[in-house]
Amino acid sequence: MSEPKPPTPIPGDTYKGWLFKWTNYIKGYQRRWFVLSNGLLSYYRTQAEMGHTCRGTINLATANITVEDSCNFVISNGGAQTYHLKASSEVERQRWITALELAKAKAVRMQLESDDSGDDCPAVPPTSGQGGGCRNSEIQSTLRTLSSKVEDLTTCNDLIVKHGSALQRSLSELEGIRVGGDMGEKIRQVTERATLFRITSNAMINACRDFLSLAQNHSKRWQKALQTERDQRIRLEETLEQLAKQHNHLERAFRGATVLPPSFSNPALGNKAGVSGKGDASDEDDDNEFFDAMEDPAEFITVPADPKYHRRSGSNVSGISSEIGMDDQSVNFDELSLASNPESPQPLELEPVRQRRTRIPDKPNYYLNLWSIMKNCIGKELSKIPMPVNFNEPISMLQRLSEDLEYYELLDKAAKCQSSLEQMCYVAAFTVSSYSTTVHRTGKPFNPLLGETFELDRLRECGYRSLCEQVSHHPPAAAHHALSEKGWTLRQEITLASKFRGKYLSIMPLGSIQCLFDKSNNHYSWKKVTTTVHNIIVGKLWIDQSGEIDVVNHRTGDRCHLKFAPYSYFSRDVPRKVTGVVTDKDGKAHYVLSGTWDEKMEFSRVMQSSKGENGTEGKQRTVYQTLKAKEIWRKNPLPEGAENMYYFSSLALSLNEPEEGVAPTDSRRRPDQRLMEDGRWDEANAEKQRLEEKQRTARREREREAVKAASPPDEAVTEDSINDSPLKTDAQETGTEASEVSDESAHQDNHHALWFEKLDDPVSGETLHVYKGGYWEAKDQGSWDMCPDIF
Repeated sequence: MSEPKPPTPIPGDTYKGWLFKWTNYIKGYQRRWFVLSNGLLSYYRTQAEMGHTCRGTINLATANITVEDSCNFVISNGGAQTYHLKASSEVERQRWITALELAKAKAVRMQLESDDSGDDCPAVPPTSGQGGGCRNSEIQSTLRTLSSKVEDLTTCNDLIVKHGSALQRSLSELEGIRVGGDMGEKIRQVTERATLFRITSNAMINACRDFLSLAQNHSKRWQKALQTERDQRIRLEETLEQLAKQHNHLERAFRGATVLPPSFSNPALGNKAGVSGKGDASDEDDDNEFFDAMEDPAEFITVPADPKYHRRSGSNVSGISSEIGMDDQSVNFDELSLASNPESPQPLELEPVRQRRTRIPDKPNYYLNLWSIMKNCIGKELSKIPMPVNFNEPISMLQRLSEDLEYYELLDKAAKCQSSLEQMCYVAAFTVSSYSTTVHRTGKPFNPLLGETFELDRLRECGYRSLCEQVSHHPPAAAHHALSEKGWTLRQEITLASKFRGKYLSIMPLGSIQCLFDKSNNHYSWKKVTTTVHNIIVGKLWIDQSGEIDVVNHRTGDRCHLKFAPYSYFSRDVPRKVTGVVTDKDGKAHYVLSGTWDEKMEFSRVMQSSKGENGTEGKQRTVYQTLKAKEIWRKNPLPEGAENMYYFSSLALSLNEPEEGVAPTDSRRRPDQRLMEDGRWDEANAEKQRLEEKQRTARREREREAVKAASPPDEAVTEDSINDSPLKTDAQETGTEASEVSDESAHQDNHHALWFEKLDDPVSGETLHVYKGGYWEAKDQGSWDMCPDIF
């Protein structure tokens, strides 16, 4: 008699509320918004996420619900999904348990009914045009839901009758004891109340049955009314869409006629822009493709140009010459040239010298707890963290740099361009393409040893050859030089700075990349954006690229500003979005680029620009009228089975393939990397430690020589003097891996690169390691005596 009264079953189709859900041992229980509807329990971080992002759903039809204590309970569907939940109070927990049990019983019945009535759907006559069959099914589903509610109440009534009868029997027995008159009176009162409660529940059941009968009788009228309302809503939506398009075209026409920048001083363009609203009236024209504005911050908007530009771009040269002046003629020639470059017939490719491999051994399934390694490294430089090969991929950072050349065809096409603005589009697309290989590559490349090299000789196959060398160890830096027969040179020097932030890892590439073209003497330079690896501790690893790149042509002053948008749960834009604008030295826009860094890039010719409305931060956004976008780059598909081969591309699969005649310092000869590729990870870890200790010994020897050279002639050089030297590193104290970085301000390496020399670039004003020659000659002669023994 002293037990708490069970809560009344929750009415309505859904039950919502806050619960605490167990996430992990780091965060513990986290407050989440749960929604119980149609036999499914879903949860969200906040109520605002209900419209777009569901964090998880469990089907109660196959779930088990168990109570652990006064506030905790567990929902599991056999091991695949398990929710450990906690309510704010015992009463709240009991309300959830009751609602969940009723929803589970309903879901089981609906599942059985669905199995039994699988042939009922064809009996519903379909209606034409508006999907009436689906709406008919919805009405029937509503009626089934009402019926199931009555069944729920019937179940509750049966339970009340059962337990009420038992209660009355017990009370009758107690009444027969006749302990006292007062007790007998109270027992009679309780018996009367139990009887009244049973009568009330029966009345509720009868009322619900009447309601169900009434709903069934009026279902046809409801269906007709619902159909009318939906038809009217569709007509209103179509009308609203037409009004929105007309409003947008009128706004663009008004801006184009009244707010033109000074750069558009051509009277012919000005006169025609004043009537651009007439050309935009054709909403069905495929060329009038609308581009949405970018989000936060929205720097510019692109809209389709006046259809007159589309007609001219397709006309012949004589038509262009007769209709427009020289300025317009040059504009259309640039557009035609750039559009036709990717499709122009190319010279026949030479037969490859050798058949490159297309597979490597599958990645073994070794488990290692990353948190046990990373938990004490929050805030540290990544290169100071000793990492086993379990988190690596079987290529070095030098080979990863060489992967930038996977889409070398973009530079080949850029070398043929007559216009520097065209060329800038291809160089910008090449800049974006270098990130396409990273989308699934969560493994860490091997840190190169000091003096390690990597050659990529594709001269006869692709017309270029490339060389990388690790030129510095403190700070770690790699130099890269590629030369093509098609008339371009690519060189870069990259230093990686990285920080582990607990939940994610940030990798900041420092240094510059330069591209030179022989024919035009155009000299381009740019830097890389930040790479972020998310879910380091919990969840599936994923990579994002974010930041801004300015590709600068130092000869002409042309510039391309690229923006890599960071991923956001709340953004309406496509993930991994990249946008860019190509401008000349005067800041006038000529091309707009858009796409994603993991799939493709497109370009659009800017025909007109104007200042539009203010953005979210009060800045005035530029509106560009462009021609229809054309594809300039698309990512190559991954080879079959790439998910088992570290998601390597076809080029990456061939990078570590053994080759004869390469230098003794080449990454292909690195034993720990080779053992990892073969799947012998335990041996690879042991070999990695041996190489690191060998490099530390060589470093101490260089420091000893440096101290000896710096000390006075009469001062003896002892081991203590070396240990007290400022050249002593943290690596000697901690014994961490070969790429550890001590305080960079303390000293620089005394190592001199073998194939590169540090020079000041007079064009860009930057200092970087430049290839000084001699490597390919040494390879032809087979003379590698100058190479150090690093492996």
